[in-house]
Amino acid sequence: MSVTRRHFVTGLSALPLLGGFGWTSPASAAVEAPPGVLTLLVNPEPPSLSAFHTSAGTSLTASSKVLEGLLTYANDLSPQPVLATHWDIAADGLTYIFTLRQGVKWHDGQPFSAADVAFSLDLVKRYHPRGGSTFASLERVETPDEHRVVLHLSKPVPYLIRAFAGSETPILPRHRYAEGDPLSNPLNNAPIGTGPFRFKNWVRGSHIEYERNPDYWQPGQPTVAGLILRVVPDSAARLAAFGNGSLLLGGESPVPLSDLERLTQGGTLKFTTEGYQYSGTETLLEFNLDDPLLGRLEVRQAIAHAIDREVIKKIVYYGYAEASAAPIPSNFPHYHYEGANPYPPDVQKANAILDAAGLPRQGNWRFPLTLDPLPYGDSYQRTAVYIKSALARIGIEVQLRNQDFPSYIKRVYSDRAYQFAVNGMSVLFDPTVGLQRLYWSKNYRQGVPFSNGTHYANPEVDQLLEAAAVEPDEARRGELFRAFQAIVMREIPSLTLVLQRQVTLYNARVGGFAENASGVNGSLAGVTLAGPEHAHG
Repeated sequence: MSVTRRHFVTGLSALPLLGGFGWTSPASAAVEAPPGVLTLLVNPEPPSLSAFHTSAGTSLTASSKVLEGLLTYANDLSPQPVLATHWDIAADGLTYIFTLRQGVKWHDGQPFSAADVAFSLDLVKRYHPRGGSTFASLERVETPDEHRVVLHLSKPVPYLIRAFAGSETPILPRHRYAEGDPLSNPLNNAPIGTGPFRFKNWVRGSHIEYERNPDYWQPGQPTVAGLILRVVPDSAARLAAFGNGSLLLGGESPVPLSDLERLTQGGTLKFTTEGYQYSGTETLLEFNLDDPLLGRLEVRQAIAHAIDREVIKKIVYYGYAEASAAPIPSNFPHYHYEGANPYPPDVQKANAILDAAGLPRQGNWRFPLTLDPLPYGDSYQRTAVYIKSALARIGIEVQLRNQDFPSYIKRVYSDRAYQFAVNGMSVLFDPTVGLQRLYWSKNYRQGVPFSNGTHYANPEVDQLLEAAAVEPDEARRGELFRAFQAIVMREIPSLTLVLQRQVTLYNARVGGFAENASGVNGSLAGVTLAGPEHAHG
């Protein structure tokens, strides 16, 4: 075992003592669910229950149960009807016509109409972290009648038909948002939608309660009486909750992967990696390029050489990941960059780069850096422990700073008071939607979570990304994406580490949650919950 690996494992062994991130689990988190109510983990607590202005993962989970999209997607990402029953795309790709479902009502009893869709698309384009790029070519929206919406584009958008899931482009009630600032609308935290569940209550720090929508447009759904989305920050408390049945379902690897085999041996608990085709997530290291040290390419190069992605894959993710230096992962084979990693693991070279850069050791250390891991599950903290150990070998003294989710978002995206961060980003269903936001200079939007938080700006990269966003030819689009990757892999505004193979843990009583590409982040209209006598399935 290498020195790095030994120190890393030693560091990880202390993680359960941290209680997640030093928080204690609130007593109210033990709220009991009535019969027929499904308990679902959300960790950390969502910053908002409406996803039109955020891409925070737990906000997507919470929002999609109430706020629906025009479409959903099968596991092969083919579109399926939801609020839209039919759609036509013009041969030139510049016009989309959606026929809307009739007889749908908002949870306050008002009728759903085309005006709601037009209004919502404008909100998403203006306020969503990805909306500006996703809908950059959307020139205008027409509503010829109550049940038709016509989108007019200035340029073709090859991926657009895959952008209408409820978690990505939620449809909001225009009559409740038309006046005032949409970002401060109280419905953002008490949503009114068309979905299978209605908002009932939010006990901060404990749980969010939804009840079955008896007027849901799809007959017979949902079959469960309601949902309780439980907030359980403490890792040990999550393990106990799944073990005793007070948590029945949790997505995005809700427990340490090292515990999966033990938890599922008896058959009461099971796990799957299905239901993530719409939102594959990468773990990456993001650098604040405005920082005096990390703004220097030599420092980022040395850090890149010091990191071994295979160690992260095996030790942090227990094999449930794919090591990747390229920003676009291999599940996009036409776009993935297969050239050599410009900075393979090489501790000797990393040290030499820092020596040549005039950053010598003073004793054991050259300089300190503070690393902020995303407080979202355990894997980012575990990755940060590895980064700390790896960089110690090149004389960089890393201090880990743990905080709650709102504090992390404020520090990185609003205050920009950070040096580097372990972050997670969803690649989603297309690189233009999932990745352009991180590297496009026009998406440096201070205060907007999960945008261009590094403050990276390269005109050539902007041109390549903008061209790829509207290129209908797959071969040419692949060339543009590979050229973009070659540049950012050399310049390292961020360092892609692994593509996660996310795991959903569930009680054997639960079914129907991984029937489409969104999985737990879908509406859960079709989720089923058997009685306790069927706990072993």
